[in-house]
Amino acid sequence: MKAIVFDKNNGPHLDENYPEPSPHADQVLVAIETIGVCKTDLEILKGYMGFEGVIGHEFAGTVIQGPDEWISKRVVAEINCNCGACEMCLAGRGNHCPKRSVLGIAGVDGVMAERAAVPIANLHLLPDALTNDRAVFTEPLAAALRIGQQVDLNGANVVVLGAGRLGQLAARAIKPAAASVLLVGKHAAKLQLADQAGLDTIELDKFAPDRRADVVVDATGSPAGFELALRTVRPLGTVVLKSTFAVDGGINMAPIVIDEITITGSRCGPFAPAIEALTAGQVEVIDLISRRFDLSQGVEALTAAADAANIKVLIDVQHGAAS
Repeated sequence: MKAIVFDKNNGPHLDENYPEPSPHADQVLVAIETIGVCKTDLEILKGYMGFEGVIGHEFAGTVIQGPDEWISKRVVAEINCNCGACEMCLAGRGNHCPKRSVLGIAGVDGVMAERAAVPIANLHLLPDALTNDRAVFTEPLAAALRIGQQVDLNGANVVVLGAGRLGQLAARAIKPAAASVLLVGKHAAKLQLADQAGLDTIELDKFAPDRRADVVVDATGSPAGFELALRTVRPLGTVVLKSTFAVDGGINMAPIVIDEITITGSRCGPFAPAIEALTAGQVEVIDLISRRFDLSQGVEALTAAADAANIKVLIDVQHGAAS
């Protein structure tokens, strides 16, 4: 089958004869239809997590092999494949299972391929009314909704740094609860989309951090973004770190101690509320799609996703997947 594979010797490349997945008894085989390219995918290409194999973890597809009740069902899937038996799993914290693998990120092939084996326990059924183009945003929107599970946003003045994929979703998801949300970004075209979605925005070169924000969400994907967050949040405030990046240099941690800043790492979130919000149109996402490619153009899709001019890049795998 065709797959987009990364290894340290060849970099990202199209393998037209990648071995077919062999699902275990607790897995299904999914025909992948639509894939979203994520910032984490791009960081893997720089050495993040030391991962090699089929990349990708955001998808919508149809089950073609597995238990009868799942056959022909359209699904998305959570990315953390946990053991189900350890202390973390039994406490309902499977996303932090010490034995977990992560689709396309750690220890197991991802979904940037024609087919993928996915744990049954990770599956979420998609409503008929939810198109693939919207459904493929489930994982990143869930990550955005996770912020509200970790931090009290009610009445908070929030600044979101980064107007890319996750920053846009975070700002849109946060807005209903917060007193104010300001989205800071580098690119006028991206901020214009946010303006049209009813968000307050400002270009980075016009933004003057005043250390008055109750909560700052760093979705820049860069060490510089974290440093800016520390100059934006008020003393005793909270910085939510959404960025994953490979970095060799150090970061000055002194402001965290001096201003008693709470740093909250924030990763995966709840799929069910994300699917519900997407189906109901509570969070608009279609305007975030910048470009789309066929699977055979997967390497070009990765290049496009790394271009700051683009927000969300999609890959269509099965014929007619775009909807």
